[in-house]
Amino acid sequence: MKALWTKLAAAALLALPIVATAQMPFLTATVERETLMHERILDGRVEAVQRSTISAQTSGRVLEIRYDVDDFVEQGDLVVQISDTEQQSRVRAAEGNLSEARAQFLEARADFERIENIFGEQLVSEAEYDRARAARDAARARLESAQAALAEAREQVEYTQVRAPYAGIVTERHVEVGESVSPGSPLLSGISLEQVRVEVDVPQQLMDPLRRHRTAYVVLDGGERIEAESLTIFPYADPATNSFQVRVNLPELDDTSGLFPGMFVKTAIKLGEDQRLVVPSEAVVFRSEVVAVYVIDPEGRIVFRQIRVGRELPEGFEVLAGLRQGERVALDPVHAGIHMKETQRVAR
Repeated sequence: MKALWTKLAAAALLALPIVATAQMPFLTATVERETLMHERILDGRVEAVQRSTISAQTSGRVLEIRYDVDDFVEQGDLVVQISDTEQQSRVRAAEGNLSEARAQFLEARADFERIENIFGEQLVSEAEYDRARAARDAARARLESAQAALAEAREQVEYTQVRAPYAGIVTERHVEVGESVSPGSPLLSGISLEQVRVEVDVPQQLMDPLRRHRTAYVVLDGGERIEAESLTIFPYADPATNSFQVRVNLPELDDTSGLFPGMFVKTAIKLGEDQRLVVPSEAVVFRSEVVAVYVIDPEGRIVFRQIRVGRELPEGFEVLAGLRQGERVALDPVHAGIHMKETQRVAR
């Protein structure tokens, strides 16, 4: 019986928190309630804002393809060269037609000016005057038409040199050297990495608070968050999943963000706000599966206490259980543990 009571007393001592009394030579912080965002984490897909397929705008044979898949292209770079034999012939023909039209216009204008001068002296009839003016106007119209035809022919020559509309990465190649293409034939596809966005499928029951707050964050692997500049909410639901597509528009990012088109990322959408206890990150100790803090009680004793934490925030960890508002915690767990053990040894 005595042995049983000895075991029960030992078990009771082990259940008590380890404490020590001392003057704390380290910084402490008071656990307070803070206003935190009530959110839901959803999976999103990163996509490029600028993505397109370059198509041929003229006919010809592909002479050269300067870039391939995964190559980086600067804006304005020549990516595909198409043969221009037919286009150059049209330019020369248009130049000849323009020269002829210009000569005819000069002649018609000179005739009109001569008839106009003698018409004032009433030496020609009004009908002759009208015919000369009509001939001049018709020659001017033919000249303008020839100028437009030459401009169009020169533009067709420009179309044989296909250039990148923006800086980006080639994602797909649709033609090979030697193939014949016509207007509308796809040549290369590409995306720009300068600006990306995230598309999220949001369940129907979350749409009302999302429309009220219109706030979302993209959560990176390291815990950092990127706040959305704006949200684009599609005004219809997918009948198969009853979810709405929401486009999270992000600010322009640098190369260190780690976001690339095609990736899956966590996206936090704001549903409201709530008051929660927050403990500073530097106060939290992680030992295997145990999460704890060193608490300083009102008598100045140090208590190693296990807690349950929720989200990791910029301000610290959300406390779900184990702490109360107003309690003090050590901001240097290492020195707090050493100081507690030294004080405990002295007390013995």
